[in-house]
Amino acid sequence: MWTAARITLIASGAVLLARSQYEREQLSVEYTDIVSKKLLKDCTLVFLSDLHSHQFGKDNRRLIEEIDRINPDLVLIGGDMMVAKGSFDTKVPLSLLKNLTRKYPVYYGNGNHENRIKRQKEIYGTQYEEYVKKIRAMGVVVLEDRTENVRQDLSVSGIDLKESCYEKFGSDQMTKEEIQEKLGVCEDKRYHIMLCHSPLSFPACRQWGADLTLSGHFHGGTIRLPLLGGVMTPQFQFFLPWCAGTFWEEDSCLLVSRGLGTHSINIRLNNKPQLVAVRLKRSK
Repeated sequence: MWTAARITLIASGAVLLARSQYEREQLSVEYTDIVSKKLLKDCTLVFLSDLHSHQFGKDNRRLIEEIDRINPDLVLIGGDMMVAKGSFDTKVPLSLLKNLTRKYPVYYGNGNHENRIKRQKEIYGTQYEEYVKKIRAMGVVVLEDRTENVRQDLSVSGIDLKESCYEKFGSDQMTKEEIQEKLGVCEDKRYHIMLCHSPLSFPACRQWGADLTLSGHFHGGTIRLPLLGGVMTPQFQFFLPWCAGTFWEEDSCLLVSRGLGTHSINIRLNNKPQLVAVRLKRSK
């Protein structure tokens, strides 16, 4: 029997699903300004994370248009540009990267989906190596546990996190020593940007010497509630403070993107996809 309560519940669910579908197609461009005495000149960058093969218009036209409006000096990729769940398709990220590398220097750090393709040879074979070969041919600088000096005063590193950092219900993280073993000693005279897919390893990135750590992975917490923040991460952690936003620890900054796409749990509420723009400014 269709009671008033059941009808109300179904109607409310339909409204929320429609709202979620609407939000998933929106694109929020958000700026963060950071001043540092290490910088010799200003620099604007955009940070893309967790696209998961989503498209904002045909061939990601709307996303590219927003990046062009910003006209960044650098485009930084934070990983999870595709979905790897037994099979994966790279057509969307390849198309986007092809467009971006025509105009901008692009630096790419891996997320857990790229690492899964790389690690699980029994499922994916050599598909990771083939993907990397294609994007390197476009001019993408792939940062697999390495540092690239962008200019005299600026470096970018990418760290491949260990598998345990992504376990369900887990909160494992890298240590400073593990990062140093992969990347060597941080050169502290340069302004150093770290692409670290999970924000949980920010303490180690800061201790290693990163001035700015760029992360994603948590999709903003899926559903965001006033005062409480993100409800649930992909690792089934609840109300984790570092789901999204900007956080400071002394002079080191963590910026966590809400990401651009979704997968598995295709829901966004009060949680629009985010294109991060960072204006790095020389201290006067």
